[in-house]
Amino acid sequence: MGRLLDEVDGCALVGMVHLGPLPGSPGWRGDLGAVLDAAERDADALLEGGADALLVENMGDLPYLRGGVPPWTVAAMALATERVVRRGVPVGVQVLAAANREALGVALAAGARFLRVEAFAYAHVADEGWLDACAGPLLRDRAALGADVRVWADIRKKHAAHAVTADLDLGAIAKGTAFCGADALIVTGESTGAPTSRADVVAARAAGLPVVVGSGVDERDAGVLGEVADALIVGTSLKVGGDWRAPVDPARVRTLKAAISAGRG
Repeated sequence: MGRLLDEVDGCALVGMVHLGPLPGSPGWRGDLGAVLDAAERDADALLEGGADALLVENMGDLPYLRGGVPPWTVAAMALATERVVRRGVPVGVQVLAAANREALGVALAAGARFLRVEAFAYAHVADEGWLDACAGPLLRDRAALGADVRVWADIRKKHAAHAVTADLDLGAIAKGTAFCGADALIVTGESTGAPTSRADVVAARAAGLPVVVGSGVDERDAGVLGEVADALIVGTSLKVGGDWRAPVDPARVRTLKAAISAGRG
């Protein structure tokens, strides 16, 4: 993470820009302009509430493809991400599910500065199926393209089974992921909206990289997690009614930002 958020005093708030269904997904409604406009409104609402950075994700494309997406998804993601990048804050990209090479292309084209990467190191079973580790090819692609894009790697990611690595504790997974070249580590709960363990965040810090909380943060635990994390990625709890499908509520963003500051105080 490093220089991306150096200007932030304490724990940074990274707000999620959840895109509506994109072309080719089961929920696609045929109006890309409406999707792009909604992304811009959510980005503005997050910044109005005090978010320090933004992360663009094709959340509306469920159920997700495994390990890759078609060209029309990449094109739509690039358009949406570029609109968010215009806001002048650090912006990241995640293309579900584990379409990490495509996400790198989106980031390079749109000017995003970091990727959220599933299955960077250590294979696991996600709800889309088996995901192989991608660190080797992804970092070679980044080097070949000369892309100044950081990798924020999930460790023991939500919505997944990790029995194949059950003989390794979270600290060992974190160290292995750092060894493979991640720039920051993301720790999550079991599913979207599920809380993240403070102890897991502390364990991940042993790897020596910035640690980001990637799920389940709300105003009740933002202060506690903000004491030990470098950044909090927040989506669901910042939406109207706490529904990830709803627009961002700036008042909820302000409340959560204040909770982070109170925890650090």
